[in-house]
Order: sequence, then C-alpha cells, then structure tokens
Amino acid sequence: MADRAKGWPIAREGVPFLAAAVVPTAAAWALGWTVAGALFGAAALFTGWFFRNPPRRIPGEPNLIVSPGDGRVLAVAEEDEPRFLKGRAVRVSIFLSPLDVHINRTPCEGRVEAIGYSPGKFLVASRPESTLQNEQTAVLFETDTGCRILCVQVAGYVARRIVCWLSEGERVERGERYGLIRFGSRMDLYMPVGTLVRVKAGDRVMGGESVIGVLP
Repeated sequence: MADRAKGWPIAREGVPFLAAAVVPTAAAWALGWTVAGALFGAAALFTGWFFRNPPRRIPGEPNLIVSPGDGRVLAVAEEDEPRFLKGRAVRVSIFLSPLDVHINRTPCEGRVEAIGYSPGKFLVASRPESTLQNEQTAVLFETDTGCRILCVQVAGYVARRIVCWLSEGERVERGERYGLIRFGSRMDLYMPVGTLVRVKAGDRVMGGESVIGVLP
C-alpha cells in the first residue's frame, strides 16, 4: 500500500473544512470586520491543527507493534474478541482527544485480512462500553509470521465520521497512515496473548512511533 497521506501537511479530508474557515476569514478582514475575522481565523487555525499530519520515526526492530494513534492509554486487558480473532487477546485502548493528532497508522507490517464496519451509538469514547456499542471500523492484519492483529477505529460523542483508506488483501508496512477519525475518538488494539506489552493505563503514546508491544 502506498502511504496515501504522505507529504500532506494536513489530512486531505480536512481541506474542505479548512477552506470553509479560510474563505470567510479573508472576506471578513477584507470588509474590515475585525471581530468576525478573528473568530473565523481562530476556527481556521483550529481546523488546520486538528487535521495536522506530522511525520513520524517508525521503529525498525522486528516483531514490534506500534500505536495506531496519538492519545492516552485508557486500559490494558486480556479478554475474548469474538468478532474477528474469535479467542483471547490483549486489548489496549487509546483515547484521542480533540487536541491529539487524528491520523491513524498501521500497527504492524503484513496483509489486510479483513475490514468490517459496524454502525452504532456515539457514546463518549473514553467510556468502556463504547468499545462494543459505538460506530466503528475494524481492520484485521496478519503478519508474515502468522500473528493476527486487530485495530478498531471507534467513533466518539463528537466524532461522527470514520475514514479508512485500506482494502482487503493489501500489503502494508508498519506505521503507514491508513485513515482518521474526525473530532475525538478511540482506538482499540488487540494483540496475541503472550505479547510483551510496553504500555500501561495513563501513558501517552504517538501513532506509528510508540511501541505498544513485542510479539512473542
């Protein structure tokens, strides 16, 4: 898979939003409406900041699983995953606030085995029940060694749009940009039991750069 967002300073999906803020900003300043211009300008700055697309240093050591997103680790737990993995797995949940980078990245190298979309609610993404009840898109990856990694984009109370650029059967490299969730969200990462987990609840992580676990 080619990294579709590589080289863009902001995500392409953010361009219409940025334009919608920049045009009235310029018009207001041209008309001398300083208060309106300042307000629209602030909206344009926030939009550009929200959709920012920074480069990352992807670790190259073998068997690593990197974070699929920026944010705060909510939980690390071993549990059943009945939909795709159909067995026990280690779940790491990451909450992305509206101030975090919202570009999502592939946690490992390998092949996209399956993609599944599930409609649902828009509960606050930090709540545990949002894992199963909220709208979400799940992507199942399989590494060259046969390990299966599940990454789930979960919409939140403010986030109402999940974007996934992948297709089933694609080959991906670790840390590639593969989608985003607009305006606050959650990422659930499921790894094989026995994975050496490198994070704990409360840790801050960076998509594509922070190591979440080492495969057994």
